[in-house]
Amino acid sequence: MLVLHGGPGAHHDYLLPQFLQLADEYELVFYDQRGGGRSRTEDRSPITWRTHVEDLGLVATELDLNPPVVIGYSWGGLLALLHAIEADTDTSLTSPERLVLIDPAPVSRAFREQFEAEFSRRQQGAGISGLREELAASGLRESDADAYRQRQFELGVSAYFADPRRASELTPFRVTGRVQQQVWDSLGDFDITSELRALTIPAIVIHGRQDPIPLASSEAVASALDARLVVLDDSGHVPYVEQPEALWETVREGLRGIATG
Repeated sequence: MLVLHGGPGAHHDYLLPQFLQLADEYELVFYDQRGGGRSRTEDRSPITWRTHVEDLGLVATELDLNPPVVIGYSWGGLLALLHAIEADTDTSLTSPERLVLIDPAPVSRAFREQFEAEFSRRQQGAGISGLREELAASGLRESDADAYRQRQFELGVSAYFADPRRASELTPFRVTGRVQQQVWDSLGDFDITSELRALTIPAIVIHGRQDPIPLASSEAVASALDARLVVLDDSGHVPYVEQPEALWETVREGLRGIATG
């Protein structure tokens, strides 16, 4: 199965080790999407959503994953949907056999703006502000620079979690800001919900109830695809950290019927 990480502009490492829970039954293929991780490039040509869709198709072809079974997390979920839409009309791309979408990124600009507002509200809220104050008073910056940088990373992603303190369990990662901005800009004033209705791909959509991404976005995806929607309680945007048992049980249910390796 092809596993698509989030971002855009990030890399696959931060899905590990948790995603390897599926490796007991399935062969998982991870790759760093163009512009991030080991796929960073000095080429200043714009990297757009179409670039990522084309790359996904090339990876699937190169590894003989046609049709691919795709697990998309966060931005990777949106990328999987964009690829499926393009493959529906472009014969050079192969439609996925099945989609597992874990907390997919917003599927419209309006949902994206709601997410940004909610994420900002959480970051400025009393809980995370208190954690920042704890760090400032800890003296960690002077006593252990590496630990201080790690804690800064955790605070930077805390708003994604139902419990901000669980951010310490997430494998650190970096996002190439230039790539992230280029991809989102290339989508413009997007809304793909109507295009999803033309697809007939078996899919399951999983969403953490406390995810700053609006639940309505995943509801729209599930409705358009006529797919099952599973909402995980006590989980934000990172269910593989906050609710791993419930997540992997749900993913395995969604993958039933696919030959195991």
